[in-house]
Amino acid sequence: MANYQFDLVIVGGGPGGLAAAIYGARSKISTVVIEKNRPGGQIATTEEWENYPGVPHTSGPEEMKGWVKHAEKFGAEFVKDEIVNIIDKGDSKVVVGKQHTFEAKVVVVSVGAEPRVLGVPGEREFRGKGVSYCATCDADFFTELDVVVVGSGDQAIEEGMYLTKFAESVTVIVLHDEGTLDCTPVLKERAFHNPKMKWVWNSTVNAIKGDGIVETVEVKNIKTGQVSTLEANGVFFFVGMVPQTGWLKDIIALDNRGYIIANELCETNVDGIYAVGDARQKFLRQVVTAAADGAIAATAAEKFIHEEEGFREMVLDQEIPVVVSFWNPTKPATMDLNTRLEAMMEAYKGTVKFVKIDTYRNLRISRKCEVNDIPTVVFYNKGAMVDRIDVNVEVEAVEAKVKALLS
Repeated sequence: MANYQFDLVIVGGGPGGLAAAIYGARSKISTVVIEKNRPGGQIATTEEWENYPGVPHTSGPEEMKGWVKHAEKFGAEFVKDEIVNIIDKGDSKVVVGKQHTFEAKVVVVSVGAEPRVLGVPGEREFRGKGVSYCATCDADFFTELDVVVVGSGDQAIEEGMYLTKFAESVTVIVLHDEGTLDCTPVLKERAFHNPKMKWVWNSTVNAIKGDGIVETVEVKNIKTGQVSTLEANGVFFFVGMVPQTGWLKDIIALDNRGYIIANELCETNVDGIYAVGDARQKFLRQVVTAAADGAIAATAAEKFIHEEEGFREMVLDQEIPVVVSFWNPTKPATMDLNTRLEAMMEAYKGTVKFVKIDTYRNLRISRKCEVNDIPTVVFYNKGAMVDRIDVNVEVEAVEAKVKALLS
């Protein structure tokens, strides 16, 4: 089993992971993408793709090849492996695969979410050729055509109504008795009043058939067992998404559906682990939002590395006591305080180090040191925080604590 060391390890090679690789490698931090299959994610299975800004028409596989080349151009590496664990060692993360082990300063998790599949005959065969799991992505391919929607929850009914803007008809296959849907009452009322929506009750899809593309759908009545055939040009499955996060449940925080909880910087609850793409909590799961996540996470990760390394070098690794003054240029009083502190600290030069940290440029270090307001002065000795003064900082009080450190 080979061992590798990188600044940034990206788990998963979908659009979010590839965007993170481009931004990470371009910022000159060593970057690797670990993907168990071919890079590209779900979009790499879509033959027709028309909703990415600036790219009116392309295919998923072809476009994703370009993203991989883009990342490689800046020096990102790609390794085929399946990751099974991430061990947090504080200063680093150990990313454990079935074949290799990777040591990283930061990790970006881009494991994606897969549509829940029913596994009916023809579903896999016609994926991207009439079978779809995303109306927002593919609705315009079915303009003035007839489509089938499978499912009756909020997503299915919302996406079904969206499809009516394009399709000639939208037939919804529902497991329940006539009039019973799993969506909210408001959606139900709207759907029943939509003239383009049709309903097949107590039924499920039995098979999808066609010659190269979807042409018919076999529907089975679960009460009578009768099988009927509908002519259709497309089938949209909306029976839920499954985030690929099962192995992460004891590593980072997940919600009750298994999606990763992350903030606007894509930070998880574990310092140095970021989450991007469809596997994290978010309003819209599209390539464009995954790419945005990747750019944000890699930029935040690069700052994380430099802030951590700078703080360690300036403060934690010092053999002598360190006085750290947190300030901000938007508050002139903190700048004036630093001038007076520097003058006072001249008498202790060589025995105590004085460090100034701009909270605007070092947000995460400020959070890590629990700096909620400024000025704040924090005292370190041999890498450990030993004292602090928050907000009401007086030069005399700082000097008194410096003397106490040296006594």
